Amino acid sequence: MKLTGKVVVVTGASRGIGKGIALVLGAQGATVYVTGRTVATGNGRVSGTVHETARAITEAGGVGIAVAFDHADDDQVKTLFERIASEQGHVDILVNNATTLVPDVLNPPPFWSKSLELANQISVGLRSAYVSTYYAARLLLKSQKALVVNISYYGAVSYHLDPAYGATKAGLDKMTWDMAQDFKAYNVAVVSVWPGSTSTERSISILSQTPEGKERIASLETPQFTGRVIASLYGDPDVMMKSGQVVIGAEAAIEYGFTDINGNQPLSLRQKLGSPRSY
Repeated sequence: MKLTGKVVVVTGASRGIGKGIALVLGAQGATVYVTGRTVATGNGRVSGTVHETARAITEAGGVGIAVAFDHADDDQVKTLFERIASEQGHVDILVNNATTLVPDVLNPPPFWSKSLELANQISVGLRSAYVSTYYAARLLLKSQKALVVNISYYGAVSYHLDPAYGATKAGLDKMTWDMAQDFKAYNVAVVSVWPGSTSTERSISILSQTPEGKERIASLETPQFTGRVIASLYGDPDVMMKSGQVVIGAEAAIEYGFTDINGNQPLSLRQKLGSPRSY
């Protein structure tokens, strides 16, 4: 229970990578505030709610606290961190994972053939990370050791989905670098983490309908893998040396000596999809 007594915030944790991260950190004893918009499933929605994630964290040995709201609303983000200030007094780990997806996100390019709502990725996927860190900052400074993680992807340096997605991920990486400069004097580390292709509920739903779906799903990173990456980063006494940088999850697993929860050793996609930019 390496994180007993630690306070964690994972945004966008109803399902997918956010949920996997929250479960791993909770299983290590942390109190985890999980945010998300989904409070009920059905009507064709992918399974998973913010309350289900919180319950699973508690069952795993941590303390899960669900806070349902929309990260497009700055006032609701402010209220969250005011609540945490009152209840906990500090934050040790902030994981900025929240984003927004629209029904036609997986449609083929060009981007102008898709809905304009794709631009909301920039508002939620990028801007909300700034807003959450802004309101969390004073609580992070009260921690003896604090870490901010922005969940990015290889789409920062190669085409993936659409230009709004790429701009969001590239922006997260640059924002990570800049935030690290401001936090450096306060011993707060800020990193971007690039997961690989991940077996989220949405991915499984899509791949399970293809002829080779089971084999492809088995080769993907689990959502919990990125949680192991973050737990290892937080446990690294020299994590400040990585502050401002992009950390590729598969490469971190080799460095820190761990595998995915299914025993797989995920491969870095650096050669296939590109290397992080240097700032």
